[in-house]
Amino acid sequence: MTNGPLSGVRVLELGSFIAGPFAGQLLADYGAEVIKLEPPGTGDPMRRWGVVQDGQSLWWPAIARNKRSVALNLRDPEGQAVARALAERCDVVLENFRPGTLDKWGLGYEALAAVNPGIIVVHVSGLGQTGPRSREAGFGSIGEAMGGIRFTTGDAGSRPARTGISIGDSLAALFAVVGTSTALVERARSGRGQEVDVAIYEAVAALMESTMVDYERAGVLRTRTGSVLPGVAPSNVYTTADGAEVAIAGNADAVYRRLCTAMGRPELADDPRYADHEGRGRNAAVLDEEIERWTGSLGAEELLRVLAEHGVPAGRIYTAPDMLSDLHYAARQMVLRPETPDGPAGPMAGIVPKFSRTPGEVAAVGPRLGEHTRAVLGELAGVTDEAWKDLLTRGIVAE
Repeated sequence: MTNGPLSGVRVLELGSFIAGPFAGQLLADYGAEVIKLEPPGTGDPMRRWGVVQDGQSLWWPAIARNKRSVALNLRDPEGQAVARALAERCDVVLENFRPGTLDKWGLGYEALAAVNPGIIVVHVSGLGQTGPRSREAGFGSIGEAMGGIRFTTGDAGSRPARTGISIGDSLAALFAVVGTSTALVERARSGRGQEVDVAIYEAVAALMESTMVDYERAGVLRTRTGSVLPGVAPSNVYTTADGAEVAIAGNADAVYRRLCTAMGRPELADDPRYADHEGRGRNAAVLDEEIERWTGSLGAEELLRVLAEHGVPAGRIYTAPDMLSDLHYAARQMVLRPETPDGPAGPMAGIVPKFSRTPGEVAAVGPRLGEHTRAVLGELAGVTDEAWKDLLTRGIVAE
């Protein structure tokens, strides 16, 4: 727990993988006390997800940072009773089980609100808590497909592509944090909690700009266009003399003129083919060839220096090594290597956004499974030593 802007807020995190736990990571980054419930013996599958070293995911220290791990069997009625006791002492319950699961366990909103009227229950699911398909299984990839982003991602003529990260899960997590924060603000006025229903497909659809109205009102179906946005130029990725790839956004009229000056080709600014936004859009392919002939004559560092001097937005296409060595990333504390008893952890992404007065921090990395079970159950659920031994013997909890 840190001293960030959500300090004093207690969150009970249920669920696994990315969408719910990433939301929990962000809330913990901002100072909330996040208590993560995990199945005894196995824990969250994220502990073994992705690249694994020494039996643990390299992602785990980040996605579980600042959290307390409680190993509790939620499929056992006694485990459910312990979870209800914990929820009575929490401000937020964050979950990403299939809809209906919490109600089946006696942990639904109505049951929790009866004993804790201020409780905020945040649901993250593939298709939402209501609607004809709400009870279907819905992973992030399905949410990305239904939300529309897969259809618009990739090269023209190719099959729909993945963005390279679990964007649907991450967007749902972001909306879960927005929903949690705004529900907390409303509760400060009314004193009452509520449910927050985040569907992965809706989190994706919310970012799909004007695609629906473009189609219904103008018959325009936005599809895959690779690295360009049709009708907007120059705005593409260009290769340099040393093989780097640099994105250049020179599509605004004034910026385009500055780009032409940087290229040593001021006549291109007045060329009738490129003199205005519409013309550049129609002739984007030919204009891109002109620009790439120039970028191909310079190394990446020289190209970026010249563009910066002329006020043209540009940036190298970064890989992980670029992020790790970039001075701006370092200055903005976007590469963290927290100290642990076993040495530095990470690197991991820093906290976003930055708060001037109540900055979040990474006080601890992902905990061992059940590391805080005994302490949390004693503090918040009133579990006595005798009851603890009984629960431990029967495998309902673990430490």
